[in-house]
Amino acid sequence: MIERPDSALVDALHASPNIEPRRAGAHPSILLLHYTGMMDADLAIDWLSRPEAKVSCHYVIDDAGRITQMVAEDQRAWHAGQSHWAGESDINSASIGIEIHNPGHALGYPDFLPAQIDAIIALSRDIVQRHRISPQRVLAHSDVAPHRKIDPGEKFPWDRLAAAGIGHWVPPEPIVGTATENVPLSDPVGIRAVQSRLRAYGYDLDVSGIADERTRIVVAAFQRHFRPVRVDGRLDGSTLATLDRLCETIGTSA
Repeated sequence: MIERPDSALVDALHASPNIEPRRAGAHPSILLLHYTGMMDADLAIDWLSRPEAKVSCHYVIDDAGRITQMVAEDQRAWHAGQSHWAGESDINSASIGIEIHNPGHALGYPDFLPAQIDAIIALSRDIVQRHRISPQRVLAHSDVAPHRKIDPGEKFPWDRLAAAGIGHWVPPEPIVGTATENVPLSDPVGIRAVQSRLRAYGYDLDVSGIADERTRIVVAAFQRHFRPVRVDGRLDGSTLATLDRLCETIGTSA
Protein backbone atom coordinates (compact mmCIF):
# COMPACT_ATOMS: atom_id res chain seq x y z
CA MET A 1 0.00 0.00 0.00
CA ILE A 2 0.99 3.62 -0.53
CA GLU A 3 0.40 5.73 2.55
CA ARG A 4 1.29 9.02 0.91
CA PRO A 5 2.61 10.20 -2.48
CA ASP A 6 6.34 10.63 -2.93
CA SER A 7 5.84 13.73 -5.07
CA ALA A 8 3.63 16.75 -4.56
CA LEU A 9 2.77 16.46 -8.26
CA VAL A 10 0.77 13.24 -7.79
CA ASP A 11 -2.96 13.58 -8.52
CA ALA A 12 -4.10 10.12 -7.39
CA LEU A 13 -2.94 6.96 -5.63
CA HIS A 14 -3.79 3.51 -6.97
CA ALA A 15 -1.69 0.88 -5.26
CA SER A 16 -0.34 -2.14 -7.13
CA PRO A 17 0.30 -5.37 -5.24
CA ASN A 18 3.11 -6.25 -7.64
CA ILE A 19 5.98 -4.96 -5.54
CA GLU A 20 8.85 -6.10 -3.36
CA PRO A 21 11.80 -4.52 -1.55
CA ARG A 22 14.65 -3.23 -3.67
CA ARG A 23 17.35 -5.89 -3.62
CA ALA A 24 20.75 -5.61 -1.96
CA GLY A 25 19.91 -2.22 -0.50
CA ALA A 26 19.69 -0.61 -3.93
CA HIS A 27 18.59 2.99 -4.34
CA PRO A 28 17.10 4.54 -7.49
CA SER A 29 19.82 5.64 -9.90
CA ILE A 30 17.87 5.26 -13.17
CA LEU A 31 14.68 6.94 -14.35
CA LEU A 32 13.08 4.60 -16.89
CA LEU A 33 10.37 5.84 -19.27
CA HIS A 34 7.81 3.60 -20.99
CA TYR A 35 4.58 3.87 -22.89
CA THR A 36 1.54 1.88 -21.79
CA GLY A 37 0.83 0.23 -25.15
CA MET A 38 -2.90 0.17 -24.37
CA MET A 39 -5.85 2.14 -25.76
CA ASP A 40 -6.90 3.64 -22.43
CA ALA A 41 -4.89 4.84 -19.42
CA ASP A 42 -7.51 3.54 -16.97
CA LEU A 43 -7.20 0.09 -18.50
CA ALA A 44 -3.43 0.30 -18.09
CA ILE A 45 -3.77 1.29 -14.44
CA ASP A 46 -6.21 -1.55 -13.87
CA TRP A 47 -3.88 -4.08 -15.50
CA LEU A 48 -0.85 -2.81 -13.57
CA SER A 49 -2.75 -3.36 -10.34
CA ARG A 50 -3.80 -6.96 -11.02
CA PRO A 51 -1.74 -9.69 -9.28
CA GLU A 52 -2.00 -11.96 -12.31
CA ALA A 53 -0.40 -9.31 -14.53
CA LYS A 54 2.89 -9.55 -12.61
CA VAL A 55 3.80 -6.05 -13.81
CA SER A 56 3.73 -2.65 -12.13
CA CYS A 57 5.30 0.78 -12.24
CA HIS A 58 5.79 3.70 -9.91
CA TYR A 59 3.79 6.26 -11.91
CA VAL A 60 1.32 6.46 -14.79
CA ILE A 61 0.68 9.66 -16.75
CA ASP A 62 -2.58 9.84 -18.70
CA ASP A 63 -3.58 11.87 -21.77
CA ALA A 64 -4.45 14.92 -19.67
CA GLY A 65 -1.17 14.84 -17.78
CA ARG A 66 -2.77 13.43 -14.65
CA ILE A 67 -0.21 11.56 -12.53
CA THR A 68 -1.18 8.38 -10.67
CA GLN A 69 1.30 6.78 -8.28
CA MET A 70 1.06 3.00 -8.01
CA VAL A 71 4.21 1.97 -6.17
CA ALA A 72 6.19 3.84 -3.51
CA GLU A 73 9.59 4.95 -4.76
CA ASP A 74 11.41 2.98 -2.07
CA GLN A 75 9.87 -0.26 -3.41
CA ARG A 76 10.88 -2.40 -6.39
CA ALA A 77 8.24 -2.21 -9.13
CA TRP A 78 8.11 -4.78 -11.94
CA HIS A 79 8.38 -2.65 -15.06
CA ALA A 80 11.77 -3.27 -16.68
CA GLY A 81 11.81 -7.06 -17.04
CA GLN A 82 14.98 -8.67 -18.36
CA SER A 83 17.13 -5.60 -18.88
CA HIS A 84 20.72 -4.37 -18.65
CA TRP A 85 22.50 -1.03 -18.45
CA ALA A 86 26.14 -0.22 -17.76
CA GLY A 87 26.76 -3.62 -16.19
CA GLU A 88 23.59 -3.52 -14.08
CA SER A 89 21.20 -6.43 -14.66
CA ASP A 90 18.59 -5.76 -11.94
CA ILE A 91 17.13 -2.62 -13.48
CA ASN A 92 13.96 -2.90 -11.42
CA SER A 93 15.95 -2.50 -8.20
CA ALA A 94 17.95 0.39 -9.64
CA SER A 95 15.14 2.39 -11.23
CA ILE A 96 11.94 4.35 -10.94
CA GLY A 97 9.52 3.51 -13.76
CA ILE A 98 7.05 5.90 -15.38
CA GLU A 99 4.41 4.65 -17.82
CA ILE A 100 3.17 7.36 -20.19
CA HIS A 101 -0.16 6.60 -21.79
CA ASN A 102 0.20 5.96 -25.52
CA PRO A 103 -1.35 3.07 -27.50
CA GLY A 104 2.06 2.34 -28.97
CA HIS A 105 3.33 1.16 -32.34
CA ALA A 106 0.90 -1.75 -32.63
CA LEU A 107 -2.09 0.56 -32.21
CA GLY A 108 -1.22 3.54 -34.40
CA TYR A 109 1.40 5.26 -32.22
CA PRO A 110 -0.04 8.80 -31.99
CA ASP A 111 2.03 11.78 -30.93
CA PHE A 112 2.49 12.38 -27.23
CA LEU A 113 0.25 15.21 -26.07
CA PRO A 114 1.48 18.57 -24.72
CA ALA A 115 -0.15 18.00 -21.31
CA GLN A 116 1.65 14.65 -21.03
CA ILE A 117 5.01 16.18 -21.88
CA ASP A 118 4.52 18.99 -19.36
CA ALA A 119 3.68 16.40 -16.71
CA ILE A 120 6.61 14.11 -17.52
CA ILE A 121 9.01 17.07 -17.44
CA ALA A 122 7.72 18.20 -14.05
CA LEU A 123 7.68 14.73 -12.52
CA SER A 124 11.03 13.72 -13.99
CA ARG A 125 12.67 16.91 -12.73
CA ASP A 126 11.29 16.22 -9.26
CA ILE A 127 12.53 12.61 -9.27
CA VAL A 128 16.02 13.23 -10.66
CA GLN A 129 16.61 16.08 -8.22
CA ARG A 130 15.47 14.13 -5.17
CA HIS A 131 17.43 11.00 -6.09
CA ARG A 132 20.34 12.78 -7.80
CA ILE A 133 19.95 10.72 -10.96
CA SER A 134 22.55 11.62 -13.57
CA PRO A 135 21.39 12.82 -17.02
CA GLN A 136 22.78 9.76 -18.85
CA ARG A 137 20.66 7.49 -16.63
CA VAL A 138 17.33 8.94 -17.78
CA LEU A 139 16.54 6.14 -20.20
CA ALA A 140 13.98 4.52 -22.46
CA HIS A 141 12.74 0.99 -21.92
CA SER A 142 14.19 0.30 -25.37
CA ASP A 143 17.65 1.37 -24.15
CA VAL A 144 17.80 -1.25 -21.40
CA ALA A 145 15.90 -3.98 -23.28
CA PRO A 146 16.58 -3.34 -26.98
CA HIS A 147 16.03 -6.96 -28.01
CA ARG A 148 12.37 -6.90 -26.93
CA LYS A 149 11.14 -3.32 -26.38
CA ILE A 150 10.80 -0.20 -28.54
CA ASP A 151 9.05 2.16 -26.13
CA PRO A 152 8.52 5.02 -25.59
CA GLY A 153 9.66 5.20 -29.19
CA GLU A 154 10.99 7.64 -31.75
CA LYS A 155 8.17 10.15 -31.24
CA PHE A 156 9.06 10.76 -27.63
CA PRO A 157 10.53 14.29 -27.33
CA TRP A 158 13.81 13.66 -25.54
CA ASP A 159 15.02 17.02 -26.80
CA ARG A 160 12.20 18.76 -24.89
CA LEU A 161 13.20 16.99 -21.71
CA ALA A 162 16.85 17.88 -22.21
CA ALA A 163 15.95 21.54 -22.77
CA ALA A 164 14.28 21.39 -19.35
CA GLY A 165 17.44 19.94 -17.80
CA ILE A 166 16.40 16.28 -17.84
CA GLY A 167 18.40 13.56 -19.53
CA HIS A 168 21.43 13.46 -21.80
CA TRP A 169 21.15 14.82 -25.31
CA VAL A 170 23.08 16.37 -28.17
CA PRO A 171 21.54 17.55 -31.45
CA PRO A 172 21.67 14.56 -33.83
CA GLU A 173 24.07 14.81 -36.74
CA PRO A 174 22.00 15.62 -39.87
CA ILE A 175 21.67 12.80 -42.39
CA VAL A 176 23.37 14.51 -45.32
CA GLY A 177 26.52 13.95 -47.36
CA THR A 178 29.08 11.69 -45.71
CA ALA A 179 26.74 11.21 -42.74
CA THR A 180 24.74 8.79 -44.88
CA GLU A 181 27.71 6.48 -45.42
CA ASN A 182 27.77 3.19 -43.53
CA VAL A 183 30.68 1.50 -41.78
CA PRO A 184 31.64 -1.33 -44.17
CA LEU A 185 30.59 -4.75 -42.92
CA SER A 186 34.06 -5.94 -43.89
CA ASP A 187 35.70 -3.48 -41.46
CA PRO A 188 35.97 -5.33 -38.12
CA VAL A 189 38.13 -2.57 -36.59
CA GLY A 190 35.52 0.09 -37.33
CA ILE A 191 32.66 -2.11 -36.16
CA ARG A 192 34.52 -2.98 -32.98
CA ALA A 193 35.10 0.71 -32.29
CA VAL A 194 31.38 1.46 -32.60
CA GLN A 195 30.45 -1.51 -30.41
CA SER A 196 32.98 -0.33 -27.81
CA ARG A 197 31.45 3.15 -27.72
CA LEU A 198 27.91 1.81 -27.38
CA ARG A 199 29.02 -0.52 -24.60
CA ALA A 200 30.94 2.27 -22.84
CA TYR A 201 27.84 4.44 -22.99
CA GLY A 202 25.82 1.72 -21.25
CA TYR A 203 24.25 -0.56 -23.86
CA ASP A 204 24.49 -4.32 -23.39
CA LEU A 205 26.56 -5.29 -26.42
CA ASP A 206 29.52 -7.58 -27.07
CA VAL A 207 32.57 -6.06 -28.76
CA SER A 208 33.02 -8.66 -31.49
CA GLY A 209 33.91 -6.71 -34.61
CA ILE A 210 30.97 -8.39 -36.35
CA ALA A 211 27.90 -6.38 -37.36
CA ASP A 212 25.50 -9.08 -36.22
CA GLU A 213 21.76 -8.91 -35.52
CA ARG A 214 22.35 -7.96 -31.89
CA THR A 215 24.43 -4.98 -33.01
CA ARG A 216 21.72 -3.89 -35.44
CA ILE A 217 19.10 -4.05 -32.68
CA VAL A 218 21.22 -2.02 -30.26
CA VAL A 219 22.04 0.57 -32.93
CA ALA A 220 18.32 0.89 -33.67
CA ALA A 221 17.63 1.43 -29.96
CA PHE A 222 20.28 4.13 -29.86
CA GLN A 223 18.77 5.80 -32.92
CA ARG A 224 15.26 5.58 -31.46
CA HIS A 225 16.44 7.66 -28.52
CA PHE A 226 19.17 9.89 -29.94
CA ARG A 227 18.69 10.01 -33.77
CA PRO A 228 14.94 9.41 -34.14
CA VAL A 229 14.49 10.83 -37.63
CA ARG A 230 15.64 7.48 -39.06
CA VAL A 231 15.61 4.22 -37.10
CA ASP A 232 17.08 1.50 -39.29
CA GLY A 233 19.90 -0.07 -37.25
CA ARG A 234 22.57 0.92 -39.79
CA LEU A 235 25.99 2.12 -38.67
CA ASP A 236 25.88 5.33 -40.67
CA GLY A 237 27.92 8.51 -40.24
CA SER A 238 25.08 10.43 -38.64
CA THR A 239 24.61 7.79 -35.94
CA LEU A 240 28.35 7.53 -35.28
CA ALA A 241 28.85 11.30 -35.02
CA THR A 242 25.93 11.59 -32.63
CA LEU A 243 27.26 8.74 -30.50
CA ASP A 244 30.76 10.27 -30.44
CA ARG A 245 29.45 13.64 -29.25
CA LEU A 246 27.39 12.00 -26.50
CA CYS A 247 30.42 10.04 -25.31
CA GLU A 248 32.62 13.13 -25.43
CA THR A 249 30.25 15.13 -23.23
CA ILE A 250 30.60 12.60 -20.40
CA GLY A 251 34.23 11.67 -21.04
CA THR A 252 33.35 8.18 -22.29
CA SER A 253 35.49 6.70 -25.05
CA ALA A 254 36.31 3.28 -26.43
